Parts: sequence; structure tokens; C-alpha cells
Amino acid sequence: MSASLYPAVQAAIAETDPEAKAAAATALWTQWQRGELNAGHGWSAPATTPGRPARPELVHPQQLSHRKLGSPGGRAALIHAIAHIEFNAINLALDHAARFAGMPADYYADWLRVAAEEALHFRLLRQHLHTLDADYGDFPAHNALWEMAERTADDVLARMALVPRLLEARGLDVTPGMQARLLAAGDTQAAAILDIIFRDEVGHVAVGNRWFRHLCHERNLDPVAEFRRLLRRYRAPRQIGELNIEARLRAGFETSELDALRDYSVNG
Repeated sequence: MSASLYPAVQAAIAETDPEAKAAAATALWTQWQRGELNAGHGWSAPATTPGRPARPELVHPQQLSHRKLGSPGGRAALIHAIAHIEFNAINLALDHAARFAGMPADYYADWLRVAAEEALHFRLLRQHLHTLDADYGDFPAHNALWEMAERTADDVLARMALVPRLLEARGLDVTPGMQARLLAAGDTQAAAILDIIFRDEVGHVAVGNRWFRHLCHERNLDPVAEFRRLLRRYRAPRQIGELNIEARLRAGFETSELDALRDYSVNG
């Protein structure tokens, strides 16, 4: 008989060492593919706070300084910020799988695969940090992604709407600009890593869209109207910025949903 998925995922979430967490996420996806884990039994609520190392220091986003990319230190600061997002994304994908029982098996497969891909992204970025004489933890970081995860811990529908489809989808909007800046600074390796991340993140946002729509259909809700309601109910950030329409459409957004997002950014 296969083992319960939930204790194994919770152990990975609780892991404080970044490399060990990445390895655990990769192993979980392998175990799932082999049929060694199942989500049919053994659920208990996971802890609300994931394991993380003592560093980086977590500060308010406005306290983060922005360095120019002309120096290795400036590039390291940017790569560190992206690595921190990917580290949080490992925890988020694992928490999606651990927190919500009773979903179809494909739901858990999707998020375990996403966690393994986020682990790869983190490792690639950390390796690149080493070439810039830096490491994960050397710069302060913020915790906005996880704060929204805590707010939506009571409802898988809200979680799907506001974490992968809202906050993580911002990566689709900002990554091309970061790549251009890194290429202008001569860091072709970092730009190549962002190519991998961008490709995968389109798929990750698509997973969020898939399960948001599944849950809306299950609850007989209109997806666009529900998205508007959830943005307001959970006080989602209104600093939407410029949308990468082409990438978001590839990730499964409807034009009406993008219109709702723009309307929320202006009118709240």
C-alpha cells in the first residue's frame, strides 16, 4: 500500500535548510510518479509557517534597496531576490498540496510537479549567485507571497485565485524586462536561467487557472465574478503594473479576467 502524501509533504515544508528542502521537493515528485504516495488518507492540517533558514532577514518590501546591475553586487542582489521568490514558491506549491484534502489526484500531481520545478529554479539561481561571490541569505528579502498564502489558508478556491493566478503570475509580466536588463549588463547565464523559469512559470500559472476554474464549476460560480469578489475580500495588492497579455493568455487567462484585474488596480 502506498504511503500518505501529507506527512511527507509537511516534512518538506518544515525543512529549514534550503538545499534539503529543494531535494525533498524533487524526491516527493519522484515518489508520486512511482505510485509510492497517495492523497486518500492520513491528512492533518499543516503548520501555517514554513521552515526557512535564519537568513535572509525578512523586511517590508519598501525597505529593499535597488542596486544597479553594472556591478556583480548589483546583479547578485537581483538574482537573490528572484531566488527568494523561488524558495517561497517551493513552500507554496507544497502547501497547496498539503493543506487541502479531498481534491482530485491530478491536483496533487500538478502541485508536486510544480514544487520540483521551483526547486530546480532555486538551485540554478543559487549556483549562479555563487559565481557572483554571493549566496542565498546574503541580502534582505520580503515575505509578501507567503502572507497571501496565510490569508487564503481557509479556502482552496481563494488560494488558487490569489496566489498562482495573481501574485505568482506577476513573474510573467516582469521577467522579460529583467532578462533585458541582465543581458544589457552582460550576464547571459542569468538571462538563460530566466528563460527556463519563464517557460515553467507559464505552466504553473496555467495550473492555478485550471484548478480555479474546476472549483468554480464545482461550486456553480462564475469565474470572473468570483475573481473580482476575491480580490476585494482578501485585500489583494492593487499595484498590478503592466500585464504581459500574450504570456497570460498562454497560461489560460480569459480576456475578461485581465479586464477585471485592470479594473481592480484602478478602482479597487
